[in-house]
Amino acid sequence: MTKSDVKEKFSGEGYPIQVIGRHMTVTEAMKAYAVDKLSKMERFGTHILDAIITMDIQKLTHKVDFIVDLNNIKVKVSGTADNMYAAIDMAIDHLRAKLRRYTRRLHEHHAKGAKEIAMQVSVVPRVSVEEINDQIEEETLKQREKLLQPAQVVAKETRPLKTLNHEEAIMHLELSEESFVIYRGEEDRKLKVIHKRDDGNYGIIELE
Repeated sequence: MTKSDVKEKFSGEGYPIQVIGRHMTVTEAMKAYAVDKLSKMERFGTHILDAIITMDIQKLTHKVDFIVDLNNIKVKVSGTADNMYAAIDMAIDHLRAKLRRYTRRLHEHHAKGAKEIAMQVSVVPRVSVEEINDQIEEETLKQREKLLQPAQVVAKETRPLKTLNHEEAIMHLELSEESFVIYRGEEDRKLKVIHKRDDGNYGIIELE
């Protein structure tokens, strides 16, 4: 986070909302507009658990990101325009389109009463080759060895392990925009990882 980033966390709709201003100051009017638009999403029958709204200005480009936890599914949408209000409208339109597409499937899945268990997910940092090469030229041999050590676990998260069929697994992957989703197959009870391939199709890895 840069020095110009400003965070504000509050609970204005019955759930925590975090507003981040990046390279800008978020006005009360902008915040109220974004929160009002987001609150209307519950009309789709979804339950919002928390939300992060990030507003950013780069030159003449205004961008807003919404990361919304809907029924324990992280949904990310973005909007870019020449003013922040238009960017918010675009992001909300994207969120509305996703919900219209997947709300029926979400309700069908929850109606099955699928059981969930806690699952530990480790997050490791990505190391840039360019950064390493630049630093190697300036650092001592000891510092080089330290930089070239294997990546370490820097954070842990607990996520629900859901029981899903193939269609529901694809739905969760597209909604969250994550690089992969771990789940238990509804048809065979095996642990699986679904990911998006470079050719645009989906791949499923069976863990057991």
